[in-house]
Amino acid sequence: MARASTGPAYPERFYAAASYVGFAGSPDSSSSNAVVSKFNNEAALLLYALYQQATVGSCNIPKPSAWNPVEQSKWKSWSGLGNMAPAEAMRLFVKILEEEDPGWYSRADVVSDAVVDVQMNQNPKSEVVVENGHAFPETKAVSAENGVSMESQDKDVVSEGLGSISVYDQWVAPPVSGLQPKPRYEHGAAVVGEKMYVYGGNHNGRYLSDLQVLDLRAWTWSRVEVKTGAEMPEVQASIPSIPCAGHTLITWENKLLSVAGHTKDRSETIQVRVFDPQTSTWSILKTYGKSPVSRGGHTVNLVSSSLVIFGGQNANRTLLNDLHILDLETMTWDDFDAVGVPPSPRSDHAAAVHAERYLLIFGGGSHAACFNDLHVLDLQAMEWSRPIQQGDIPTPRAGHAGVTVGENWFIVGGGDNKSGASETLVLNMSTLVWSVVTSVKGRVSLASEGVSLVVGSYNGEDILVAFGGYNGRYNNEVHVLRPSHKSTLQAKMIGTPEPDNVSAVHNATNATRDLESEADAGPDGKIREIVVDNIDGEKIRSKEGGEGLRTLKKEKEELESELSRESLQNQQLKQELAEAENRNADLVKELQSVRGQLAAEQSRCFKLEVDVAELRQKLQTMEQLEKELELLRRQKAASEQAALNAKQKQGSGGVWGWLAGSPPQTENDA
Repeated sequence: MARASTGPAYPERFYAAASYVGFAGSPDSSSSNAVVSKFNNEAALLLYALYQQATVGSCNIPKPSAWNPVEQSKWKSWSGLGNMAPAEAMRLFVKILEEEDPGWYSRADVVSDAVVDVQMNQNPKSEVVVENGHAFPETKAVSAENGVSMESQDKDVVSEGLGSISVYDQWVAPPVSGLQPKPRYEHGAAVVGEKMYVYGGNHNGRYLSDLQVLDLRAWTWSRVEVKTGAEMPEVQASIPSIPCAGHTLITWENKLLSVAGHTKDRSETIQVRVFDPQTSTWSILKTYGKSPVSRGGHTVNLVSSSLVIFGGQNANRTLLNDLHILDLETMTWDDFDAVGVPPSPRSDHAAAVHAERYLLIFGGGSHAACFNDLHVLDLQAMEWSRPIQQGDIPTPRAGHAGVTVGENWFIVGGGDNKSGASETLVLNMSTLVWSVVTSVKGRVSLASEGVSLVVGSYNGEDILVAFGGYNGRYNNEVHVLRPSHKSTLQAKMIGTPEPDNVSAVHNATNATRDLESEADAGPDGKIREIVVDNIDGEKIRSKEGGEGLRTLKKEKEELESELSRESLQNQQLKQELAEAENRNADLVKELQSVRGQLAAEQSRCFKLEVDVAELRQKLQTMEQLEKELELLRRQKAASEQAALNAKQKQGSGGVWGWLAGSPPQTENDA
C-alpha cells in the first residue's frame, strides 16, 4: 500500500491519528497500553517509535535496564529509526494506522483543542483558524513530497471538510484513506456524481481488471465488487471484469463506457463495455455497422450523443489516424474520410471538443518520435486544419492527459521517452493561446506517462484530479488542482477571438500609427483642415472626412490584411516544414532499422552460402570415395574369381596325375 497521506495534510492528519490511538501529548505507559489494546504488540511499538521520531526526533536517551523488557522494546524500536525525518515518520504513522484500522478517521474526533496545542508547540509560527466548529493550524508555506514546493496565501488556501487544503493553481495531495489501488498507468478514469472510478491499467506488464472508486467528498478509496448474471435491456448479458490497458473510460447517462484497449485475449474489432454503478455489472454494448479495428492509446470524446474515436495503435503495433463515430442513439458505427490533411498516425495523444463542433488533437507519439502539433477537425464540415498556436507552446510529449473546463483545456503529464513533462498547461480553445498554470519538480507522478485526469466538484467548485502514471516506477498517488483561471484570463488578454472561427489567431500588425490619428483634432472632435504644398506650389486643402484620407486608410488596411495573411501563411509553411522534417526523421530512422535488419539477413545468407559450399564439397568427396570403394570391390571380386579358377585348375591336374600314377599332393607337400 502506498502512502496514505501526503503534502500539507501531514500534520493535521498525523495529530488526529495520534489522538485517536491514545498519544494525546507524550506517550506515557498508560497511552502505550491503550495502543496495545487496539493493535498487536509489533504495530503498537512501531507506532510509539514513529510518534517519538515525529515529535521528539532521533532517540538519544540511554538504553533502559535489562529488568524492564517493555521499556527496552520501546527503546529498541525508537532507536532503530535512526535519523528518519519527522515528516516521513508522520507519513508512516498514518499509513500503519490505516493498514491496521482502515476506518479510524470516520470514528475519530478529527482535530481537538489538545491536538491544536500540540501542533502550536511543534510549529509556533502557525496560526489557528476556526471553521465549521473545527480548529485548524494555517501555515503560510507548505512543502509537498518529491520536491513539489508550494507557497500559499490566505486568500488562496481554504481548510474545510476532512482538513484538506485546496490551493489555487497548485497541485496538492488530499488526505486519502482506505485501501489504495495498486499502482498503475494506461488505466481509465471517469467521474459519476461525486465519485471517481478507475478501471484497469498496466502494472509490471500485466493488465489489471479491478474497478476502484474514490469518494471526492470523503477522499476514501474502496473497491467495487462486480456482480455477474444480471441482464440489462439495452445490452447483452453481464460479463466479468476484463483485464485491459490503453482503453478510454467515458461517462454516459450515469454509466461508464470502456472503449477498446489492449487485452490478453485479442479482439479484431473494438468492443464497448458498459458498467452500471447501480447494479455493479459489466456488459458488452451491442452495436451495428462495421466496427473499427481494435486498438489502444486512442482518444474517445463524447459529442452530443455520439462517440468520436481517433487514432491509436492496433494489436500489431500499427499506428492509426482513422476517424470513427458511434451513434449512441442507434448504436451504429460510421467511418468518415474528412477533407484536409489529418494528423499523422499516432497513439497516446490527447483530444478535446470545443463548442460541440470542433475536435482538437494535441501531441502523441509514433514509434520513433513525439509530437507537439495541434490539429482541429470541424465536425460539421468534416474538414481538418492545422491552426497557429500561440503563447507558451508545449514541448513534444505522449502519454499526457487532458480535460476541459469551459473553453479551457488543461494538459497534465506525458513525456518524450527521456523525461516527464513537469508543466501543467492550459489552452484557451477560442484563442488557441497556451499558458503554463504551474510546474512540479522532481520525480513525481504528475510528470508521468499514462496518468489520468478528470474534472470533479468539491464544495461547488471545479477541481482537477490526477491519478497514477509511470515515470520509472508505477504510481497510485492522487493530486488535486483547484483552477483559479488566472492563467486563462491572461491568455484571453493576449489574443482576441474572431467570430465563428475556432482558430482566432492573433494577427500581428506593424507598429505604424493610424493615419487618422496623425491629423490634429479640434475641440469638437473633428479633424481640422490640413494644408499640403504640391510640386507646383499650389495648396491643396483636405477637409474633414475627405476622400483622400479614407482612401489612404483603406489602402493601409488592405496592406496590413495582406501582410497578415502572408505572415500566417509563412508560419503555416514553417510548421508544415517542421512536420515534414519530423516525418523525414522518422522515415530515416525506420530506413536505418530496415537496413540493419537487411544487413543481418545478408550476413546470415552469406553464412548459409558458405555452409552450402562446404556441404557440396563434402558431398563431392563422398561421391569420389564411393567410386573408389566400388572399384576396390570390383578388384576384390576379380581377385577372388581368379583365385577360385586357379584352384579349380589345380584340382583338375591332380586327377589326371593320379591316373598317370602320380600321387596327389597333400597340404604338407604344398
